[in-house]
Amino acid sequence: MNTATKVTLYGVALAAIFGGTWAAGAAAGPPETPPPAHTEAHDTHEQAPSQLPPGLSVSDNGYTLRLDETKPGTFHIEGPDGNPVTKFAVEHEKRLHLIAVRRDGSNFQHVHPQMAENGTWTVPLTFPEPGSYRVFADFRPESGPKTTLGADVQVAGDYEPRQHPNSRTFTVDGYEVTLKGDLDANAASTVEIDIAKDGKPVTDLQDYLGAKGHLVALRADDLAYLHVHPEQSGQVKFAVEVPTAGKYRLFLDFKHGDTVRTAEFTLTTHEEGGHGH
Repeated sequence: MNTATKVTLYGVALAAIFGGTWAAGAAAGPPETPPPAHTEAHDTHEQAPSQLPPGLSVSDNGYTLRLDETKPGTFHIEGPDGNPVTKFAVEHEKRLHLIAVRRDGSNFQHVHPQMAENGTWTVPLTFPEPGSYRVFADFRPESGPKTTLGADVQVAGDYEPRQHPNSRTFTVDGYEVTLKGDLDANAASTVEIDIAKDGKPVTDLQDYLGAKGHLVALRADDLAYLHVHPEQSGQVKFAVEVPTAGKYRLFLDFKHGDTVRTAEFTLTTHEEGGHGH
């Protein structure tokens, strides 16, 4: 567990707004618990105190996420001086990580935009169904603290929310991915990933962004967010700490056969009646 990355997940009540054309903005209510400093083991800068949990505000630490309202996947990070930021530190082999997900926990995407010299980022990001989406930009300016910003994007049309019952097994491209372990509120929990193909365990996962897998967890009620990485061991294990009882959506990116795939799970903590293995 010493090498595991532990990140505490925080959340506030967010308003989901549906319909309309492309729009972006922050949606956050008052935090129930003041957030501590970011705790990733590889961080070299201490995160400045914030009034809102990371990722749940369009502005934080003097930086603002500016989405282009007419071009999906085009944006820039505005710095404290009001100009686009053009210098970013490399973290997990990329200068910026972008995550998008619909408010009901569907249509998850984890992509890596390219930046032009003027600070404009672009990526072929698509929103396949109508609804309200949350977009997270995870980055560290060379001269600033680790920052995660979030903004809402609206896609017009008839919104049909999906239900996500508890599920520990997901099949993608013939790979059967199983999550073992339980989540306990306010306690470190270990979850383990087993991957099989054609009934045989996959033991030769390829490195992806410097790790054997990437796990993103979203609290179902408000999309409060955390991003963790596995322990450096022969098995794909994650140390996860969630602050409250309830339901969580978990998304695993893994690479095998030179292709990155995503598996998704839904877990409920013990306090809310979650089940074991």
